[in-house]
Amino acid sequence: MGIIERKEREKEDLRKRILMAAKEVFLEKGYMNTSIRNIADRIEYSPTTIYLYFKDKDAIFHALHLEGFYLLNNDMRVLQHVEDPFERLIAMGRIYIDFAMKNYDLYDLMFLEKAPIDFIEADDLCWDEGQSAFNNLQSTIRDCMEKGYFKFENVEVASFVIWSTLHGMCALKTRSRCKVISDENRADIVEKGFAGFSKMLRSIKT
Repeated sequence: MGIIERKEREKEDLRKRILMAAKEVFLEKGYMNTSIRNIADRIEYSPTTIYLYFKDKDAIFHALHLEGFYLLNNDMRVLQHVEDPFERLIAMGRIYIDFAMKNYDLYDLMFLEKAPIDFIEADDLCWDEGQSAFNNLQSTIRDCMEKGYFKFENVEVASFVIWSTLHGMCALKTRSRCKVISDENRADIVEKGFAGFSKMLRSIKT
């Protein structure tokens, strides 16, 4: 490996360390209470070093958002060749829940942590990734409606209802808000919840 290649790899490695540290600090302190210095202290570098990679903490938060939606969309790509839209919809729900359960921290930052959404909207690439995830859901539900599977009146509203149901289960689990559930069901409540949700969708399919 040449000098240039080694330096580029070192830069990329440090960038990843910054993002990993930032994710930890955001989750511990919350977005509003996190500073560049907090992140720098976590990896034992000066704040000046952080600024060589990111303009400010908004830019770091944005990078984590982009990473999360990229991973989610990439997971969904395996469904491109599932022809039946209803089965694709069920599989999308399965992948969404699996993503949340395997990526607690990222999911929290993507959907639960309060942050200035106007910064994210200002970046076309980041917003495109998030919009793409929702568009894929809408497209699948539209296909279901065209097949006569559902009688929803509005694709966007139907997409919101389905997404928010899945998100609700994931959010309650990732934020440890399931203690009201009995010991018998708590460990696999999301699995049971998704099974019930899938059964409900199948029951209204025409």
